[in-house]
Amino acid sequence: MAFLKLLAFFLFVIVAIEASSSYEKKMGAMMESFDLLAGFDYSDKVVINVGDYGAKGDGKDDSEAFEKAWKVACSSSKPVTYMVPNYKYLLKPLTFSGPCKSNVSVMIEGLIDASSDLSDWDGKNRRHWLLFDEINDLEVGGGGTINGNGKTWWDNSCKINKSLPCRDAPTAITFSKCKNLKVNDLNIRNSQQIHVSFERCSKVQVSRISISAPEKSPNTDGIHVTGTQDIDISNCVIETGDDCISIVSGSQGVKAMNITCGPGHGISVGSLGAHKSEAHVSDVLVDTANFSGTSNGVRIKTWQGGSGYAKNIIFQNINMKNVRNPIIIDQDYCDSKKPCHEQKSAVEVSNILYKNIKGTSASEIAVNFECSKSVPCHDIVLENINLVREGGGAAKSSCKNVKWTRKGDQVFPVPCDIDIMDY
Repeated sequence: MAFLKLLAFFLFVIVAIEASSSYEKKMGAMMESFDLLAGFDYSDKVVINVGDYGAKGDGKDDSEAFEKAWKVACSSSKPVTYMVPNYKYLLKPLTFSGPCKSNVSVMIEGLIDASSDLSDWDGKNRRHWLLFDEINDLEVGGGGTINGNGKTWWDNSCKINKSLPCRDAPTAITFSKCKNLKVNDLNIRNSQQIHVSFERCSKVQVSRISISAPEKSPNTDGIHVTGTQDIDISNCVIETGDDCISIVSGSQGVKAMNITCGPGHGISVGSLGAHKSEAHVSDVLVDTANFSGTSNGVRIKTWQGGSGYAKNIIFQNINMKNVRNPIIIDQDYCDSKKPCHEQKSAVEVSNILYKNIKGTSASEIAVNFECSKSVPCHDIVLENINLVREGGGAAKSSCKNVKWTRKGDQVFPVPCDIDIMDY
């Protein structure tokens, strides 16, 4: 009997040990699972759908619903997707104000139309239609279309109807004072004036934007960069009635890569120095671009009487097809009804490199440097340039008040007043 009790005791201990071991293994596995789960953010983004706030998407005014949805999205403490589904929306002038509590992704899948009634801007800032103001960590995309319905504005422009006074017209989309901004995968059409503008922003990425407006539409720049630092623009197709990309004062660290431009006025640094102002642009790279049927290719334009500088600029790996002014610096720029007289001051243009540029010029003068007598252009370098007349024949260059040089032997048209660099 004593032996049986002892045996039973030992069996109990063995079972208990095995049970304990199994329990520990199970608990260990469970704890590992919890540890894995802890590595995931399973609090998904909050989705704010404009349809839930009254937007019907039937082509009628949805401005109030968009505004209500934005206030909720911007006040969320969690990351937010602001969703615009695949319907047709009509919007009057609207401001998406920050700062927001968390990062916001605006996903535009549908079509957003601007009101065609100019009176909707009465008492409001006529320079804006859709304004994103002071929002950090913002992303805007979604593959949808933004249509400015600009024809009414164009018909009332002083550049179309000379009898009318010149007045401001809206930019379709403006990003003002935004940091860590991404704008990708959008179609922007027929803006009232500029299509998309980046004003006093920093750390900006822009890619896969398609912009189109008629060749005769006035002041419809594609992408406008002002007072902005560290902006990368890539893989964009731009067809407008003005500059495909314009880069103006206060901008630094601007990169534009893989750009298709035409029709339009080309890619321009400027205009700079209007109304005797001081302007600064530096560290610009335009790399890999195709221009077709544009009035200019790569251009720097400044007003007489201004001050400041445009410097450290590279234009390279560029194809021109039937471009009227493939390479141009114009320090006598004058977009005014009154004549512009020669001034003693000018924006200094220096340290400009033109490299690997080829194609055809629609005019006889393929390279035109029209610089200031008081502040001549200097440190202008050309390398591997091959520009000929559209339809065949030699092109020419024209120089005024410029100190420029060539690197290597492959520079056509042959530069005027040249100093050959010894490399």
